[in-house]
Amino acid sequence: MRIAVTVFLTDETITPTRLARELEQRGYAGLYLPEHTHIPVERTTPYPAGGDLPREYGRTLDPFVALGQAAAVTSRLGLGTGVTLVAQHDPIALAKQIATLDHLSGGRFTLGLGYGWNVEEAADHGVEWRTRRELVRDRMRLMRALWSAEPAAYAGEFGGVRASFAHPEPAQQPRGPVVGPRTLIGGAAGPRLFAHIAEYADGWMPIGGRGLGESLPVLRSAWADAGRDPAALQVVPYAVLPTPGKLAHYAESGIEEVVLQLPPAGETEILRALDDFDGFL
Repeated sequence: MRIAVTVFLTDETITPTRLARELEQRGYAGLYLPEHTHIPVERTTPYPAGGDLPREYGRTLDPFVALGQAAAVTSRLGLGTGVTLVAQHDPIALAKQIATLDHLSGGRFTLGLGYGWNVEEAADHGVEWRTRRELVRDRMRLMRALWSAEPAAYAGEFGGVRASFAHPEPAQQPRGPVVGPRTLIGGAAGPRLFAHIAEYADGWMPIGGRGLGESLPVLRSAWADAGRDPAALQVVPYAVLPTPGKLAHYAESGIEEVVLQLPPAGETEILRALDDFDGFL
């Protein structure tokens, strides 16, 4: 099983370059970074985990800039987002960022995408909350038109693009209905989410990985109904606090990669946490 990590990198934590070098040296599979552009002070949306929103949410580094730094100082480490809030981006600009990172890293990028939880943050980006899932789906289609081998136009419900020259293309090759980098969708289990995963992603990124025994058969059924290759489905539990029993359970379920949660801390604490995680490699 491949072991990757995620962490809220901020202006107060270990740097992307220091962490990336350390992860590659120790043999970790990847580094995934979350995204929040800003956190409105006047916020009514509750923090999903309960309690006060942790300080790091309002100090998060831009994941694409940070992953670009990580790519420049490594050669094998996987690089991913967990998650990119696609609805909060201009899709033409985002397509360029993603393709450039995948190209420059030699195909090491994983696009973890999600629909968001902070209504106020999304509203400042002009996102209509009730339609955000369809907006993300539409923007993924637009970006894949830009990533296609030949110039292709796209006209969708929420936007479009003329047939265009848009290089570099992502390094990763198309597979099934998916064009562009490896794509994992985050979110709570449910028929709507699973239908979207089967339609335009490589798999699922469930936070914490709870309840997979019940959810995996449902996802696999939706995947099969969409005509996807059963062997191609990827499920990557994310932000996991590991125990030997938990990781053994994942392995028995056919899971090949797990993303462990590091604390949003300075170098000393991060390296101590990695020392603890090294036993799972």
